[in-house]
Amino acid sequence: MSQILEADVLAALAVVEDPDLRRDIVTLGFVQDVRICGGTVAFKVELTTPACPMKELLKEQAEAAVRSLPGVEVVNVEMTAQVRASALQGELAPGVRHVIAVASGKGGVGKSTVSCNLAVALAQTGASVGLLDADIYGPTVPIMMGITESPETDGQMIQPIEKHGVKVMSIGFFLDEDKAVLWRGPMIGKALSQFLGDVAWGDLDYLVVDLPPGTGDAPMSLAQLMPLTGVVVVMTPQDVARRIANKSILMFRALEESTERPLPILGVVENMSGFACPHCGEITAMFGSGGGEQAAVELGVPFLGAVPMDPVVCDGGDQGLPSILLEPGSAHAAAFRSIAGKVAARVSSLTMAEQAGPTGGE
Repeated sequence: MSQILEADVLAALAVVEDPDLRRDIVTLGFVQDVRICGGTVAFKVELTTPACPMKELLKEQAEAAVRSLPGVEVVNVEMTAQVRASALQGELAPGVRHVIAVASGKGGVGKSTVSCNLAVALAQTGASVGLLDADIYGPTVPIMMGITESPETDGQMIQPIEKHGVKVMSIGFFLDEDKAVLWRGPMIGKALSQFLGDVAWGDLDYLVVDLPPGTGDAPMSLAQLMPLTGVVVVMTPQDVARRIANKSILMFRALEESTERPLPILGVVENMSGFACPHCGEITAMFGSGGGEQAAVELGVPFLGAVPMDPVVCDGGDQGLPSILLEPGSAHAAAFRSIAGKVAARVSSLTMAEQAGPTGGE
């Protein structure tokens, strides 16, 4: 039997390419702890996110590549993940590796629903996730996440409430439900600063921030307070919704220029994308179709996916149980998991490009 060398193993694995980062897993530094004992080869593949949608495919390809070497009888591949922090981490929440803002050009498109399900979907992969409800005019995250208690403080920091594997903080915990909210720009900035700096978020892979709808003070304040890894824009399929979503994307691009910080659009989510009849399964495009994809094409941003209409989504919000947990095998749950995987992949890709520098890219 010919002797198996670590160099041979690495050379074999160099043909396995991460489809999102478009480089091989050896060059990316994913392959670790190679161990060879006779005809058995074991190693780790450490990905940049536990939510990698290609995790199983990469494992299969890595195993097949090494198994093709002469003398190899057994291949043991351990898949792990370590979310790499952005170099632009903010001082207000230093343990947060990535801040993902969820925005919409108008209300009523299901932005908070997407925020809650995105956060839970990321947490289900093993990532450490926080959810900040910054929708100062209509904070609904506490209801959607089924939180009735109020957060506590240790005398210095506010402790977020953990629910469904996610650390949650909402401005709704501190507002009177029976009173209208009247906020001016400076008050919004101060509130967001406190929710970033005075909350004990700890170490988080992702902090999902549910922004108020529209293009007002909150998105601008957040972008100025803390570097954002990127923005997810939620819209419905109608043409008018597409036009409004386009304005939201253009606002973030203007903010990128004014703050001189990278502020990429991670992609567009089309919510309420057709109603599936529970009896015959026929899809009815009640609000038109394809608006999200068209908006993504027009502005040159990724299309993350479409979430179909389903009464369970509404029921989940009312019951305080995100629909991805209420019906995990449903089409809308699969859509949320797919969107979470694509968001995580985009974050990883941006981070790797950032760390590679201007001369180390693809």
